[in-house]
Amino acid sequence: MKLHEHQGHELFRSYGIPVSKGIVAKTPREAREAAESIRGPVVVKAQVLVGGRGKAGGVKLAKNADEAETAARAILQLTIKSLPVEKLLVVAAEPPEQEYYVGLTVDRAEKGVTLMISASGGVDIEELASEEPHKIHKLSIFPATGIESASLDPLLSRVFGSDAERAETSIRKLYRLFVEKDCSLVEINPFARVSDGSLKALDAKINFDDNSLMKHSDIEELQSPEEYSVDEARAREVGLSFVNLGGDIGCIVNGAGLAMATMDLIKHAGGAPANFLDVGGSSNPEKVINAFEIILNNSRVKAILINIFGGITRCDDIANGILMAKKRIDIPVPVVIRLIGTNDREGREILKNAGLSALEDLTEAVMKVIELA
Repeated sequence: MKLHEHQGHELFRSYGIPVSKGIVAKTPREAREAAESIRGPVVVKAQVLVGGRGKAGGVKLAKNADEAETAARAILQLTIKSLPVEKLLVVAAEPPEQEYYVGLTVDRAEKGVTLMISASGGVDIEELASEEPHKIHKLSIFPATGIESASLDPLLSRVFGSDAERAETSIRKLYRLFVEKDCSLVEINPFARVSDGSLKALDAKINFDDNSLMKHSDIEELQSPEEYSVDEARAREVGLSFVNLGGDIGCIVNGAGLAMATMDLIKHAGGAPANFLDVGGSSNPEKVINAFEIILNNSRVKAILINIFGGITRCDDIANGILMAKKRIDIPVPVVIRLIGTNDREGREILKNAGLSALEDLTEAVMKVIELA
């Protein structure tokens, strides 16, 4: 789960991390009123859950309220990486004297958290990592010990110089936020020294581990509908794991690992999977119907592959779900079925009696669905 910048600012404030004064606006008039309230130059920033806002024209400096209204009108007409701009953050303009980068992310290989800092903030960090990786400094932090001054202090002195002490205060607060809220990524770019000598977060990027949201109702309430497509939102409602991938072969599979292997096989054989869809380990035929409805909502889908390896999931229940789906909804594309595992003979017999067939070999099923698509 991702937060908008203005939500990230509020979370930073709650942890004592300095941010500039900002007001959310949804109309040019509200942007004008925000600028009048801030009383000074402002930056008008599009609030969308993608990067590259500045390059797309979604970040504009305004010297006064008139300019803020004009900037807001232009930005609210933008669509940035397929996302229409529906709200803005109007924030006090504080020209940075020095820009830094600070980030925290989960490091699974090290079984800890990696702190990343750089004196070259305000630029595309991925580009910097690719072209000048020596400018990004990293420190591993382990949950059992937390941040150790003996390792952190020399690194901060090298990167932040005279700003090191102020940087340490905010970085420790940032790490506490990261751990307490089960974040997967926190970035400040730029983390800047402004005219009054303080270090402020002039941007905020925060991602959370979806699996932890049940522990953080305050965070879950901040979830934005734009983060998920209509189909992904529908899948979440009915308990299916679904990701839209853009191909033309719909996939209904039980188990995340098998679903990924199925997509790999389709791609390896020259096809293009339309989605990842895991119906899970239960034997509820209704899940099959929901899966069909979600996949068929995608007009690009030309064929569907159902790949079931029965364990807890029973193949006869899946077969009954397929027949129920055929009765309740129109399925205008060919369907290839592969059933193996628990009650697979019973499942194939159910399908056979209904005039359908199911394969046992996965490679054969993949080649057939590609041919039909």
